[in-house]
Amino acid sequence: MSATRTFFNASRPLFRQPFASTWRTTARASPSRAANFRNGTKNTGRRWQSTTAGPGARESWFKRMWDSPVGLKTVHFWAPMMKWALVLAGVSDFARPVEKLSFTQNLALTMTGMIWTRWCLIIKPRNILLAAVNFFLGCVGLVQITRIAIYETKKKSTSAVQDVKAEPKEVKA
Repeated sequence: MSATRTFFNASRPLFRQPFASTWRTTARASPSRAANFRNGTKNTGRRWQSTTAGPGARESWFKRMWDSPVGLKTVHFWAPMMKWALVLAGVSDFARPVEKLSFTQNLALTMTGMIWTRWCLIIKPRNILLAAVNFFLGCVGLVQITRIAIYETKKKSTSAVQDVKAEPKEVKA
């Protein structure tokens, strides 16, 4: 028995799958790549690529960024750049005492970050830079809200303990 016959017998279940019938019909209908190469016919497969560059292939990064719908000359670029100042201000508030943080302000920052992150991925042109800054704005606000909540919880528990200690004990004699 020849090696080719053994190979086909071993792979017979593969040829019974649904895609195999379409593969066999297209393989019979089109000549092989070697035949195309020998005959000098043009092969349109992905493997054969042209060595000549297209009209815009050698553009610089700056040129592509300048002409982009979210590029350097649009508000879609500069608005996120300015919004990073809010994120940096929130990060600098990590060093502030928790008593001086505003819950409502940080809740507003968190909700703004969450809502606008989703919105930036829906609008056209999709602005990934704005989505990133809003995501981090929401994260900073969420961290601050968590700090405030932990502080308030500890403050309530310590006041309850102090109230219990302050009560006079009645001793039965």
